[in-house]
Amino acid sequence: MRLLLPILAAATLGACTVDTAETPNSKPAPKPAAAAKKSQPPKLSSRAAVANFKAVVRQVEPVAERECRKRAPDLNCDFKVVVDERTNQPPNAFQTLDKTGRPILGFTIALIADARNRDEIAFVMGHEAAHHIERHLAEQQQSAIGGAIIGGIIAASVGFDVDTGQQLGGSVGARAYSKKNELEADALGTVIAKRAGFDPVRGAEFFNRIPDPGDRFLGSHPPNASRIETVRKVNSKL
Repeated sequence: MRLLLPILAAATLGACTVDTAETPNSKPAPKPAAAAKKSQPPKLSSRAAVANFKAVVRQVEPVAERECRKRAPDLNCDFKVVVDERTNQPPNAFQTLDKTGRPILGFTIALIADARNRDEIAFVMGHEAAHHIERHLAEQQQSAIGGAIIGGIIAASVGFDVDTGQQLGGSVGARAYSKKNELEADALGTVIAKRAGFDPVRGAEFFNRIPDPGDRFLGSHPPNASRIETVRKVNSKL
């Protein structure tokens, strides 16, 4: 494991922990309830946030690699943790692969600064590692390719622009399994965080601070309530 600052630009399974984007013509996502906001702990100092992040990486990384080797022995399980220090990037974390196939777990500096405790960072890191272990990136890419092919065929058959059809089909295909994948990553991320000595239920409380995507058609993320419930159910069995 290596902790790199700053980071690469690469194709990613991205924006999977904090999703504030809205689809065209969609209504703004509902904001967290006032009561939930009041119950949230205060933000940490920059020094404390960085210290928490480094401590979590040291503790979670070996557990994530152990789970990876156990569940997917054919995969490269040598995780590399990187941080995007650009201050204009929103809170976000992602999973991708480098050119050699080594799994990358990336975090923006804004996400590290926004985390209120080590449990939140541990849950996010476990979630991103789970995407790799569950092979979600490859699944998403295959689904996008299939969607693009179907979209192009349909467009050609009705006289529409083939390139546009392929783009739309690829977009639909990439999103086909995204909600399921997010819940799977939440479940395995819960296991990883718990086995690393953290409280994943407390870690998942950050969902109360971000806009709820609801259950929008073709939305890439499931409702926050579903994600929190998944974490609670899995944690209760550990």
